[in-house]
Amino acid sequence: MNERIQDLAQIDRLVHEPVRLMILMILQGVEEADFLYLMREGGFTQGNLSSHLAKLEEAGLTICRITAKGKQALSDYSETLVAALRPRRAR
Repeated sequence: MNERIQDLAQIDRLVHEPVRLMILMILQGVEEADFLYLMREGGFTQGNLSSHLAKLEEAGLTICRITAKGKQALSDYSETLVAALRPRRAR
């Protein structure tokens, strides 16, 4: 398996899901938000937001504000994604 594929295999699937990624990015920008703010900013339905917040909270990434663990997970995710997309030199 080439390096780019290996980089993608290491991506955090909890963060990679688009709705959860959006939630973490919104919270990173404001530090703390209530449920209605997240619904409006992300364009989420109540049920969709609730289920994704529950998964993030269960993993210790958020409690309607981004935790240190959540910030680190988002940072790690970004680094992995950038590394996977970075052009590699031909050998």
